[in-house]
Amino acid sequence: MTEKKQETLLVSAGRKKKYTQGAVNPLIQRTSSIIFDTVEDLKHALKNRAKGELFYGRRGTLTHFAFQEAMAELEGGAGCALYPSGAAAITNAILAFVATGDHVLLTGSAYEPTQDFCNHILKKMGISTDYFDPMIGEGIASLIKPNTTVVFLESPGSLTMEVQDIPAIVRAIRQINPEIVIIIDNTWAAGILFKALDFGIDISIQSATKYIIGHSDGMLGTAVANARCWDQLRESSYLLGQIADPDTVYTATRGLRTLAIRLKHHEESSLHIAKWLAQRPEVAEVYHPALPSCPGHHYFQRDFTGASGLFSFLLKVELTPQQFAEYLDNLHHFKMAFSWGGFESLILGIQPDMLTALRRYDPLKKTGTLFRVHIGLENPQDLIDDLAAGFARIAPL
Repeated sequence: MTEKKQETLLVSAGRKKKYTQGAVNPLIQRTSSIIFDTVEDLKHALKNRAKGELFYGRRGTLTHFAFQEAMAELEGGAGCALYPSGAAAITNAILAFVATGDHVLLTGSAYEPTQDFCNHILKKMGISTDYFDPMIGEGIASLIKPNTTVVFLESPGSLTMEVQDIPAIVRAIRQINPEIVIIIDNTWAAGILFKALDFGIDISIQSATKYIIGHSDGMLGTAVANARCWDQLRESSYLLGQIADPDTVYTATRGLRTLAIRLKHHEESSLHIAKWLAQRPEVAEVYHPALPSCPGHHYFQRDFTGASGLFSFLLKVELTPQQFAEYLDNLHHFKMAFSWGGFESLILGIQPDMLTALRRYDPLKKTGTLFRVHIGLENPQDLIDDLAAGFARIAPL
């Protein structure tokens, strides 16, 4: 049989009969205790508890195993660990590979909670963190220390969407110390638009809250690891008590089935709106990885197979507090919320002082107001009309 194409794999992965019991979808198995009829059954489960055998609810149920198997197959990993949120996936993946006295390198455009975790929790544990310009490429070699154990990437980066030269970064790290664990927050690409493990990354993390679940009605984190890191990640996460509830895991499995077609709509609409924004006189820059104006666009063209619906645009001036509120408070289709990846369109505004505080490396010092938008599944013209009405409300800039 020929290898399955990605769209087919999204529909079929995790649907073995042992998970579905003859139904179309995997069963929802809610349990804490697993019953063993004989001592031999218990011994067998104990021996194989790390190999997808039912053992104890915190190790997972058939509902979990089906989704984990699907994610590992989709991202090309040895296994997938599950967490109650994307932030939990990030923090637990880092914790699995650091100890007191270690050093972490973190992209300066990382998700704010990732930065906060390193600045507060890791610091209390005696683990230091240095930030780097996401466009550093092979220059990352100069930042690696003898005690560097983890390098954490995020591409595109949060807010300003820099696309990193992953092959150059990985190559530089491996030449100095092959044992360093390289982790990436791969949520923007939903794990399928950028195949992180194929590029030499050890662990690909996602907030499955976003595109995988796809309907803004559940929180879940995933970490798909290669064979080198899988055992350590799995056991560390288990010892730290990490588990996701089966009902949310079921919704994530269901979300996989329509992921390809949803992402295609997100991509087409977001690119259409990004190009429209690039022509607006109020807009200074549009940070959409599929546009040449985005830092690292050529890396996006080389390494990614498509785009999702999240991007940012920067106004030429900083809005006054009144303009800021007038623009955001009166949008009809765009809602304000701290998430993205669902069917609905969302928007957040970031003033220059906050943007500078969140970008640990920033050599550019942006002066205009930045808006991050997630383009949902609405008609793109309705969304354009909504944004245009917002510009009219704050004219003249």
